[in-house]
Amino acid sequence: MRNGQQVRLPGVLIVDDDPSIRSSMVAVLDEIGFTVRSADNGLSALAEIAKQVPDIVISDLNMPRMSGFELLQVVRRHFPSIHLIAMSGAFSGDEVPSGLTADAFYAKGSGMHSLLNIIKRFDQPRPLPAKNEIASSLLWILHSEHDPADEPCVTIDCPECHRAFHEHVGGSLSLIREAHCTSCHRTIYYAIIEPVDLTPPSRPRVVHRASNPEVQSQLYS
Repeated sequence: MRNGQQVRLPGVLIVDDDPSIRSSMVAVLDEIGFTVRSADNGLSALAEIAKQVPDIVISDLNMPRMSGFELLQVVRRHFPSIHLIAMSGAFSGDEVPSGLTADAFYAKGSGMHSLLNIIKRFDQPRPLPAKNEIASSLLWILHSEHDPADEPCVTIDCPECHRAFHEHVGGSLSLIREAHCTSCHRTIYYAIIEPVDLTPPSRPRVVHRASNPEVQSQLYS
């Protein structure tokens, strides 16, 4: 309670590939009253964020499929309102390691009291997206690339895991095309916008020919 009003505790997403760490952290934070969810790697975390944007993401750094290093960068770029807490047993101290995208650092093994003190820094609400749209809508892509074998292709930015991949486009005549992300395997539908030539068309040269053979010979002699 604060000033006689009930305070909503932040929503927290815990990301760690160790199930024992995930379950223990979820149990403690849930008991205190936080709304807690968990994921076992970066890609699973993005799927959770797609369902509902949390206030805080607490992420381990070394994980399979998508590491915490990459996850924190992606979340900061696409969801800048989320507070990011990196956690690891490979670093010590309270300072965020150099080059790491995070608002705070939690050293594993330093105790939940230490983590709660970090979370208290982020008790002020920050503006969140009014509506989360990791888009399932159609992507429009400019067709302007060729692979090393000179085959036509496009670069697609997956709207779920935010990784880019190349897709060959030869052979299909359909306007709406289907692709599958090479990282998270999401099905993506896209359409290609061909570049538009804005150069004004040249006026055709008009050749006047005389119907009389004698006049023709005078013109072209």
